[in-house]
Amino acid sequence: MLQVGVGAKARVRFAMLVAVVSSVAVVLVAKEFVKPAAKPAKSYLLHDEHSDENTTAAVDPYDDAEKAQIFSVKWNEEGFLPIFLVVTNDSDQPISLANMQAQLITGHHEKIPAASNDELYRRLAHVNASGPKYPLPFPRTKVKGAVGKKALEEMDAAQFSAKAVEPHSTQSGFVFFDVGGISSPLSGARFYLTGLRDAKGGELLYFEIPFQK
Repeated sequence: MLQVGVGAKARVRFAMLVAVVSSVAVVLVAKEFVKPAAKPAKSYLLHDEHSDENTTAAVDPYDDAEKAQIFSVKWNEEGFLPIFLVVTNDSDQPISLANMQAQLITGHHEKIPAASNDELYRRLAHVNASGPKYPLPFPRTKVKGAVGKKALEEMDAAQFSAKAVEPHSTQSGFVFFDVGGISSPLSGARFYLTGLRDAKGGELLYFEIPFQK
């Protein structure tokens, strides 16, 4: 009887260990950020097509809990709204994005520029603008007020970082807007994209996308 009891306990302990390890693995996999695969901009509901310039911009706001699950960082809790930006170039020449600027204009006409890397970092580190300034690139070692490595990697991987869109191709990434304290920031809001230039250096007409909410 004693041997049976010991064997049963051992099996239970082993089963519990397997369950714990499996749970940890699932959590780690679930929190691993993978940027959404971009489709041609014209296929998104919210887009602005410039047929004469053969260029289209589209946006997909990640403003609900289900879509935000792709992030490990709780951006909404930090006061940021992630918007997936897609730019498709259907022309035969490259489009420069070096001077691209994204802006959100709320229904109350408040103009919000896309957050910079420094602004995102400081918010995640909960450091005030008047607080200590960290050199660029951001420190990867753990210091007081620093952001964890996983959050930094997600921030780098998520952001729209392309400097050009090659002919007949698409570039994408997230832009983040500081909407802390704003109730229903997309209600009556519009997204503006400026600063795109053609191969001759000429600036493309600005893109304007209403959110229809």
